[in-house]
Amino acid sequence: MKKVLYTISRNDCVAEKTYRLELTCTQGSGPEPMRPGQFVGIGIEGKYLRRPIAVADWQDVGQGSGDGTLMLVYKQIGDGTRILTGMKPGERLELLTGLGNGFDCTACKESALLLSGGVGAAPLLGLCKELVSRGKKVTAVLGFNKAEEIVLVEDYRSLGVESFIATLDGSVGQKGFVTDVVREYGLSADYFYTCGPMPMMRAVCEQLPTDGEASLETRMACGAGFCYGCSIETKNGPRRVCKDGPVFKKDVIFW
Repeated sequence: MKKVLYTISRNDCVAEKTYRLELTCTQGSGPEPMRPGQFVGIGIEGKYLRRPIAVADWQDVGQGSGDGTLMLVYKQIGDGTRILTGMKPGERLELLTGLGNGFDCTACKESALLLSGGVGAAPLLGLCKELVSRGKKVTAVLGFNKAEEIVLVEDYRSLGVESFIATLDGSVGQKGFVTDVVREYGLSADYFYTCGPMPMMRAVCEQLPTDGEASLETRMACGAGFCYGCSIETKNGPRRVCKDGPVFKKDVIFW
């Protein structure tokens, strides 16, 4: 964990109540090296608690040069994220970096299936990039409620991975859930990764026969494991989502 100042280079609305935030760091030795599935804690002026937001992509972070960029995708939900949506390029944000226990890239042997819901596509993008760089065959299934909420599809396709879209209203791609796409197209892999709403991830973990892991979402206070406010019960006992997770193997989660 490291406290780092970033400058906003982009903060655009890219879908319904959904923003793409790009940040540049030029502070000292830079932040901690990032791993797929980790998140940052963003300090918002006037708000006591930081906002935990997953990292979608990053470049040259933690290489000792002091430079680095982060790309985050977030939804405007409460007052803190509403304030964040109004911030402009050139303004600065203080972030805690290197938070959370991310995805296990070594668990995928040859092929991976990535299944997301909404902005759950964000942390899976960095994972997708890492898996492709390791020579793995990756298939992505991105689920949304409707066309107006679709984000990051072109980012996935630019990595050369086969990408499917599911929408609940059928406005784009397959009508229904990501699990319907898996069944309709007979998709399979030796390992899966999922991030999104809890009901969606429960369905994925229960219906897919292969091993996999899920990035859980819950309310956090400190975001660094000190307060135990985000603790959940797992088959291995109590665990903190912010510190021991947010990523957990599917076979240890109580749904």
